[in-house]
Amino acid sequence: MRVGEEIPSTIQASHPLSPVLGEQVFYKNTKTTTNQVVTMLREGVSNILKFYNYVQARTDARIRDYPLMHNPIEMSIILVAYIFFSVYAGPRLMANRKPFSLKIPMIVYNLSMVLLNAYIVLEFMLSGWATTYTWRCDLIDTSMSPQALRMIRVAWLFYFSKYIELLDTAFFVLRKKQNQITFLHVFHHSFMPWTWWWGITLTPVGGMAAFHALVNAVVHVIMYFYYGLSAAGPRFQKYLWWKKYMTAIQLTQFILVSIHISQYYFMEKCDFQVPMWIHLVWIYGVFFFLLFSNFWVQAYIKGKRLPAANDKSKLNGSTSEPITVVANGKHKENGNVPHYTNGKIFMGKVKEI
Repeated sequence: MRVGEEIPSTIQASHPLSPVLGEQVFYKNTKTTTNQVVTMLREGVSNILKFYNYVQARTDARIRDYPLMHNPIEMSIILVAYIFFSVYAGPRLMANRKPFSLKIPMIVYNLSMVLLNAYIVLEFMLSGWATTYTWRCDLIDTSMSPQALRMIRVAWLFYFSKYIELLDTAFFVLRKKQNQITFLHVFHHSFMPWTWWWGITLTPVGGMAAFHALVNAVVHVIMYFYYGLSAAGPRFQKYLWWKKYMTAIQLTQFILVSIHISQYYFMEKCDFQVPMWIHLVWIYGVFFFLLFSNFWVQAYIKGKRLPAANDKSKLNGSTSEPITVVANGKHKENGNVPHYTNGKIFMGKVKEI
């Protein structure tokens, strides 16, 4: 081939650096990648549909038509929105606003929760724990008997009450008590409804695995009664001498749950229908015992915040009497402290401002 002579098109197309060949390779690779993505999406959608059909097939027909029980999507959206509001949107919404008092709404809310949880305790007792249960190897009643359906109703009501309890966090946000919105608080409030949806959807409700719900409702009667009195103001402070036992009551709850469910491992024969839930409830009791124990150590031992009967700060209430905080961490009630740097409490410590 002479210098200056045009290269034949057949040679151009076969040349490794040919633009035509490069375009063909790029198009082929792009097409292959697109096909792979489409295939992956189809497989993903197919797996989701298979899982959805599996859940629908396994769902206890006796509870399927209750609100928020049709599928896990509604439940997941609510809990994701709750976490987003608690840790991001809520604090930013209130950043440049004054905290709301909310005294009356909090009193009404807390005392309403006392009544609701007391009713749940009563229904749990009448649906088995005070009638036919032995408090040992109690099996699940899968029949359509009135007592079995009563257990279904109260189990759903207990589950639904966990969504109402998300208002605990809303009150913290609106009152700018962000230091109360800890990992333990958010995790516990979102974990309970999420696990209970799966628990009462994929397996029949009742039996010895439901004991932790009964104990939890009893504890919440005590807790919300305390919160209601705390929110009511200084006139009720003398009735709150038992504040220092609140965390101990929580810890006792998880100890009782763990001990009760541990019976299963020492019985010669217990044909509980869903052994997996026995193991999960035991893990639940131990796991939350460790979490709450760590909270107790960090807040009251290492943080030097051992609760006292005359402590005016409230977990879910309001500070009843004016407290002036000074840089050395001491305080005076209803008075002024001259010549001290102004400060604020942050995570249990006093910081200068």
